[in-house]
Amino acid sequence: MRSVTLHRFEFRAMASVHELLLAAPDRALAESAARAAIADVERIEAKYSRYRDASVVSTINRAAGGAPVAIDAETAALLRYADACHRESSGRFDVTSGVLRRVWDFRRDPPRVPDARGIEALLPLVDWRGVEWNDHAIRLPRSGMEIDFGGIGKEYAADRAAAIAIAAGIAHGYVNLAGDVRVWGGRPGGAPWRVGIRHPRIEGETIGGIEIADGAVATSGDYERCFEVGGRRYCHILDATTGWPVQGWRSVSVSAPLCVVAGSGATVGMLLGDAAPAWLDAQGVDWLGVDAAGRIRKRAGPRTPSDSSPTH
Repeated sequence: MRSVTLHRFEFRAMASVHELLLAAPDRALAESAARAAIADVERIEAKYSRYRDASVVSTINRAAGGAPVAIDAETAALLRYADACHRESSGRFDVTSGVLRRVWDFRRDPPRVPDARGIEALLPLVDWRGVEWNDHAIRLPRSGMEIDFGGIGKEYAADRAAAIAIAAGIAHGYVNLAGDVRVWGGRPGGAPWRVGIRHPRIEGETIGGIEIADGAVATSGDYERCFEVGGRRYCHILDATTGWPVQGWRSVSVSAPLCVVAGSGATVGMLLGDAAPAWLDAQGVDWLGVDAAGRIRKRAGPRTPSDSSPTH
């Protein structure tokens, strides 16, 4: 059997820098697989980004209040998953909540907490249950409504990149799309991959690590796209039922078979607050969370803080 070497590829998409580690007997095979995987990440961004005028998402949003928009099987599958996330989170995860960005600006300097009346005025547009959709078409019933796959799109892209690399003959691999990680085959030689869990308050440090041969790890936290006013932190993870940022957890990390499951599980965990541990345990996934007081809580699987290590 020919020996394999890890080949690293870095690329930019979805406004972030990403990494692939692909094990192959020669660079040519790794490069071919990387090109195919990266091309699909770029395809998904072009198809579903709300920032692309020609994307499916932009087309649907422009038609809000008007006629239905035809969709393909891939889009219908994402909508079905978004629907499941909505149910599991009791409505807190809602792909129509992107309209709240009109009042929440996490890049504004100086930061500003929006007026409660401004938030309340947008809540009628946050209404996944009111969306009319099936496997072939979708209609947003009110003008001004939007959908946004930001909560699951990058994770879906990580799973697709892994599937494409595997189909190209890569038996061991590591896909890291800005912290959303999908791995398979373990490291060449048999050791598992090690995925570090970022410290939610200290840049560049980890609070633990997860060893995993096949599967995914994703983290959702209150430390990116956030600001503090009056001693209170406001982060970009918004509860769709209230329009306000979550408060109960600093971060939640989940390990699951697929990245889209890990990512949505971490986000729903953040949204569920005190109910998160019971819900995460019921999902049968491994998880590690840092609560509002800085305490580490977890289910079986993640390593303790003393076992922290670099991402790979």
